[in-house]
Amino acid sequence: MNAAPDLFSRVGLSIAAGQPLRGQLLKWVGNKQRFAKELISHFPAEFNAYFEPFVGSGAVLATLAPREGYAGDVFAPLVEIWSTLKRDPGQVIAWYAERRALMDQLGKVEAYQRVRDSYNRAANGADLLFLSRACYGGVVRFRKSDGHMSTPCGAHVPIPVERFRQRALEWSARIASTEFVHCDYRELMGRARSGDVVYCDPPYVDSQAILYGAQAFRLHELFDAIAECKQRGVFVALSIDGTKKSGRNVVDIAPPEGLFAKELQVHCGRSMLRRFQMDGRTLETEHVSDRLLLTH
Repeated sequence: MNAAPDLFSRVGLSIAAGQPLRGQLLKWVGNKQRFAKELISHFPAEFNAYFEPFVGSGAVLATLAPREGYAGDVFAPLVEIWSTLKRDPGQVIAWYAERRALMDQLGKVEAYQRVRDSYNRAANGADLLFLSRACYGGVVRFRKSDGHMSTPCGAHVPIPVERFRQRALEWSARIASTEFVHCDYRELMGRARSGDVVYCDPPYVDSQAILYGAQAFRLHELFDAIAECKQRGVFVALSIDGTKKSGRNVVDIAPPEGLFAKELQVHCGRSMLRRFQMDGRTLETEHVSDRLLLTH
């Protein structure tokens, strides 16, 4: 479905909303940047505050550019990146520049391994920022045995510092009116009130169990939190597993009856996570789509 003509003149959006983003700030598996405008087109025409309790790559948040936003995640280093970008984008640019420079000194793979070792000694946003841009396909994976990030270095060359600087400044402007919170999704959703919008993009049950935060996630608990929001008059949109393998394999997740008023399909192309799991083999038959569930 095409976005409504007045999509980005809606109540609740800043003047930056709808302007094309230069590119991803973080490389992140499941990133919704290519589909963010379509997702937003299904939000209510008018709303108050915007909540995103699984902020991840921040793509929907930055595309929306709300006048009043609240975004959170259980992953503390990720929240550190977003909080610092809002407060001091120059610091985030310096983080990236310092680690990107290691590539000239050590070579890409050794520089990546050094930063990953640093992160595994003490998890932090500065290292995670570079790792997300340099790791394979943005797949931030942790070993169950020790919790260490184990994703190998990607084949691509991380973007130059100047390009990253331009993106960081642009994204910082778009999130200027958003408060970032390190918390469980239920805590952030509990703050939403009647007339607010909540967009949920949680770990996908069928494919993302290896990713950060996914091991402890329980979908039925999210459905409970959505039901509580709905009772308070909060509008909720949920992206969830849809189809895999060119639409032939439907992920059969049945939400509680009556919880959602509408369901849509959003085509997402090929899965980078599936490519990672297949050791880089071709994904010609591995197309996927998301289900977008709406309480309104």
